[in-house]
Amino acid sequence: MENGFLSLFDVSISFEQSHLFFPRIITWVLVVMLGVILIKERRAILPGLRKAGEAVFTKGGSFDRLRFFGTIVLTTVYFYSMYVVGRQFPNTGYGFLLMSIPFIFLLSLLYVEKRTRKNIAIISVTAVIAPLLVWFLLARLFGITLP
Repeated sequence: MENGFLSLFDVSISFEQSHLFFPRIITWVLVVMLGVILIKERRAILPGLRKAGEAVFTKGGSFDRLRFFGTIVLTTVYFYSMYVVGRQFPNTGYGFLLMSIPFIFLLSLLYVEKRTRKNIAIISVTAVIAPLLVWFLLARLFGITLP
């Protein structure tokens, strides 16, 4: 199949980019769906957005700024560090595993009501066991690529 009509049937796969094919499709489908929802339900959404904006940017009320912004910062750092560590150990899922343990620990500490020894012990055990279990199931048992 050198050239001509039969060259239309040649398939070449870029493995550096092939894993991004379906996430791109899903992302655009979700963006379009979000746009449709925002346009269709704008009368119901706008008052809620105004109220949420007032809660975030004005003092008072029951809005917990530390947990809100702490969650945003932790999640951002988690995804970035998972990418960085994952590049050091490609196709092993170690980026997911090694960064999920501190992420779960810190996020749990952020949301726990009382920081007792028992609660911190439970958080520590959960922060280690949960990512190990998920990593083993997804990366090792099912062969799903993790960062």
